[in-house]
Amino acid sequence: MADSDDGLQDAAIFLMSLGEEEAAEVFKHFSPKEVQRLGEAIARMRAVPKEKVNGVIERFVREAQSQSLLVSDTDNYVRSVLKRALGEDKASLLIDRILQGGDVSGIESLKWMDPLSVAELLRNEHPQILAAILVHLDQDHAANILKHFTERTRNEVMLRIATLEGIQPVALKDLNEALYQVLAGGDKIRKSSLGGVKTAAEIINLLGASLEASVIEAIREQDPDLAQKIMDKMFTFEDLLKLDNKSLQMVLKEVSSDQLVVALKGASQELREKILSNMSSRAAEALKEDLESRGPVRLSEVEAQQKEILKVVRRLADEGQIVLGGGGDDAFV
Repeated sequence: MADSDDGLQDAAIFLMSLGEEEAAEVFKHFSPKEVQRLGEAIARMRAVPKEKVNGVIERFVREAQSQSLLVSDTDNYVRSVLKRALGEDKASLLIDRILQGGDVSGIESLKWMDPLSVAELLRNEHPQILAAILVHLDQDHAANILKHFTERTRNEVMLRIATLEGIQPVALKDLNEALYQVLAGGDKIRKSSLGGVKTAAEIINLLGASLEASVIEAIREQDPDLAQKIMDKMFTFEDLLKLDNKSLQMVLKEVSSDQLVVALKGASQELREKILSNMSSRAAEALKEDLESRGPVRLSEVEAQQKEILKVVRRLADEGQIVLGGGGDDAFV
């Protein structure tokens, strides 16, 4: 599904043109976040010019006709080819990594629940169980769930996520029990390479500055080396200073001016100046005026916008378009 606002609007228009039953079938193939974004786009839409609708449908038809389905079941194809080439054991390890995006954990249902509901469901579970569950969720969803736990539980869970090296089949059976049989198929699933320092760092990044320090300090008390490894993998809003100019400009292209104004309310003067120097003179002048005219902003709002910008940074880094840390031996990966 397209990430741009125009692409999202086109997708909404196309789904509305299908009718309720057909659109419902398409929705089944989207992730929870995609369903939410599309639903919001459809809810905001009112009258759409007929020419716009026809244009969207025609473009879809052209793109669909240009595609060719080479293999009907790609998962089975990958399994078969890799097993023939590498043998059963080596292929199984690689297949788990390649196909991990599928619902291998049986935890799909939690992705559709709001953070408070998930926290209530899991409130009495052991921190190790909580860690094993949360590493299967998107980092921002996991972070929002953790905010509903006590400080002690939150710190304990993050310590276990950071030291988690994988999920064994027996652990998945525990997950089944913890979720009252919501999870399925645990005894058939191989160990998945989830958790670890990088996962912990990404979740802590999304907790916000007010909770971040507490979690890191709690982990440092248990394992100073581990705390340092996590901090080395973290990328905070002030770390935008470490981006080279080209990378920073790519990030700024995908951030709205409103987001930037609020986020910079909690930034250092040095970071403000770097961002302004990587904008056109007109855009920089407009941003300065907005910063001066904007009144006090709640810390929670500042952190929320900073987190949204950090999501853009991580996406661009994952896509290989930018390098965090400015490259070199000290680059974040």
